[in-house]
Amino acid sequence: MNVCSAKAAQVREKSNFNNCFQGGLLLAYSKNQFYLRRLHSLLGVVPIGAFLCVHLIVNHQATKGAEAFNQAAGFMESLPFLVVMEILFIYLPILYHAIYGIYIAFTANENVGHYSLMRNWMFLLQRVTGILTFIFIAIHVYQTHLQKYFGHEIDYDLVNDIVSNPLWLIFYIVCTIAVTFHFSNGLWSFLVTWGVLQSKRSQQMFTFVSIAVFLVVSYIGISAILAFV
Repeated sequence: MNVCSAKAAQVREKSNFNNCFQGGLLLAYSKNQFYLRRLHSLLGVVPIGAFLCVHLIVNHQATKGAEAFNQAAGFMESLPFLVVMEILFIYLPILYHAIYGIYIAFTANENVGHYSLMRNWMFLLQRVTGILTFIFIAIHVYQTHLQKYFGHEIDYDLVNDIVSNPLWLIFYIVCTIAVTFHFSNGLWSFLVTWGVLQSKRSQQMFTFVSIAVFLVVSYIGISAILAFV
């Protein structure tokens, strides 16, 4: 009887240990997700979002002519420690944001009970545009920025050669819309994730702000593309 009691006690202790261990793992996983998501949203606004705005402003100089764009692009290329800044503040943040974003895209579920139907559609579009944005960035960097390592100048003519092809022109316009939507809707997600927008009313009001940002930034991006045609 004592032997049976001892064995039962050992089983209970082992079960309690397993439960505590699993609980500890879940707690650690939950904490990691908490910080990883906040880092993901932060990098999406700073520095990636800031770089997007600067990049579009430089490209928009093409609406003033080839010379204006070449001067703006030349200034950006002449910045000191450019390669270091690109790696630390552009490429590494984009890589983390993209990889963790893809993880979210394939693991996260809609939250119909907490958010409205429109917000869940926005969440779905955020995931789709995120994947499209990652593909577009890879292609765009190869077609433009990396070409200087193959002996080409990053100037008006380089971009003109790309978008003169109707298929590439359509691709660039569609992807620019995807990028600007991902950025503007990401501002909403960033403010919610960091606790700035807590009430439903504030979240609803900022939805209109994010839509306005999307329209303005899309106009800047698309008009810049058309200026190269």
